[in-house]
Amino acid sequence: MSLPIKENIYYVGAQDVERRLFDALIPLPDGTSYNSYIIRGSGKTALIDTVDPTKTQILLDNLKALGIQKLDYIIAHHGEQDHSGSIPAVLKVYPSAKVVTNQKCKDELIDLMMISDDKFMVINDRETLSLGDKTLEFIFAPWVHWPETMLTYLREDKILFTCDFLGAHLSTKELYFADINKLYQSAKRYYAEIMMPFRVSIKKHVETVRSLAPTLIAPSHGPLHNNPAFILDAYQDWVSDTVKNEVVIPYVSMHGSTQAMVDYFVKALEGKGIKALPFDLAEADIGELAMALVDASTVVIGSPTVLAGPHPKAVFAAVLANALRPKTKYVSIIGSFGWGGKMVEQLSALLPNLKVEVLAPVLAKGYPKETDFKGIDKLVEAIYNRKQ
Repeated sequence: MSLPIKENIYYVGAQDVERRLFDALIPLPDGTSYNSYIIRGSGKTALIDTVDPTKTQILLDNLKALGIQKLDYIIAHHGEQDHSGSIPAVLKVYPSAKVVTNQKCKDELIDLMMISDDKFMVINDRETLSLGDKTLEFIFAPWVHWPETMLTYLREDKILFTCDFLGAHLSTKELYFADINKLYQSAKRYYAEIMMPFRVSIKKHVETVRSLAPTLIAPSHGPLHNNPAFILDAYQDWVSDTVKNEVVIPYVSMHGSTQAMVDYFVKALEGKGIKALPFDLAEADIGELAMALVDASTVVIGSPTVLAGPHPKAVFAAVLANALRPKTKYVSIIGSFGWGGKMVEQLSALLPNLKVEVLAPVLAKGYPKETDFKGIDKLVEAIYNRKQ
């Protein structure tokens, strides 16, 4: 599928409608896409990124259908295989092409795909490359989401190719997705799962993009943005320090004790006008959990004690939250135990990346009793008093 974007600029990427897991970790309820673009200048032709190796033939067929007989440059924004995995195959078909990238990405591509050194053209931040009547400007954007990531700005057409930045895991045959609410949710899920750990760096890159004032943003996953303000405003909100008075409650219960505490906790929060977002870790979509972490002021993990420590699924939730580094301000723990253990200490130790205030945990011996429910009431009151 090749689609015209503007004169002499085409989409030549591939859709992956059926893929349901990314990096053997991230759920893909709407599939994904691997976006690749052709820019035909009056003098040279450039390919912006390639596709996942599983879709290489689609990319090659799209290039053939466009009549691309000679390719001068392959712009590699990022070393990860879903963007660069087809470069070796493209080089076989177009052996005179040069892979244009930065030094860090070059090193990665040599390690990951064993591309020979003589195939590269190394560029610097803000360096330009002329295609004749079209000019490419390269903008380094480290930690979006790897250290070597960069963007490409097509000056004359005001199109910014952003690689993973500002993308979405959403497969669609349309260049521009009509359902704005659906696109927002897909982009938020993508931000939560991939970009949120680098929130501080991304703040700066959002400002860089705004300063360029592109009229079109073309990411490497999901639809293009012909209204850049939509995605930039969303990111501005997500990366800000502002939180909502919401409590995310990832929990697991084996015999009903922790479940009873969570049920009571949710009702008590709602009674105070606080939004509660419980996630049963036995069946929760971790993408939905990640999305909830984007805005919430508070995270409370619920767990029974297993072999003197937290349940493994509660450990996973803590490790996930620590890795994603949300802007959460408060954390606590509720749960039950039979004869003792160090669940609170062990869960707390798994959250070193979160700069939070730890609110007093509530642990019940066996099934929760009246004193335990009063403890939950105190926790709710503490959360209420700290509302944003």
